[in-house]
Amino acid sequence: MDILITYGYLGVFAASFLAATILPFSSEVVLTGVLMSGASYGRCMIAATTGNFLGGMTCYWLGMAGKTLWIKKYLHLDITKLERIRERIREKGAWIAFFVFLPGIGDFIAVALGFLRANIWIVALSMLAGKALRYWVWMELVYKVQEALTLVN
Repeated sequence: MDILITYGYLGVFAASFLAATILPFSSEVVLTGVLMSGASYGRCMIAATTGNFLGGMTCYWLGMAGKTLWIKKYLHLDITKLERIRERIREKGAWIAFFVFLPGIGDFIAVALGFLRANIWIVALSMLAGKALRYWVWMELVYKVQEALTLVN
């Protein structure tokens, strides 16, 4: 983590990208370290959101590479039901990409939306909004804690 912090905004971008893929990684640690070193709020926000968004879209594209036959073979799901779900998601379910920022299930949501061929534009906009909100809340929390600590000292 320390090496990513030393790379500043590029480190925030890389950490955020990795955290949004299926790799277990915490971008918040790197983001906090870079913020605490005096980095620009706006640039950190852009680096973190962009990296995390592109990582999430990578999961979406991985899902698109999936094949229905794999689902039938390995998960033993009924293809007819899967097609009905795919149509529902395609019509109005892509907005759920907003919640891709959630730890633990976010990557699964992104991959599933890709596999189900959810509308890429709605997915992208929803995902971008959710990830931006996540980092905005985190950064505000970091600044509030930092402010409280300076008042104590």
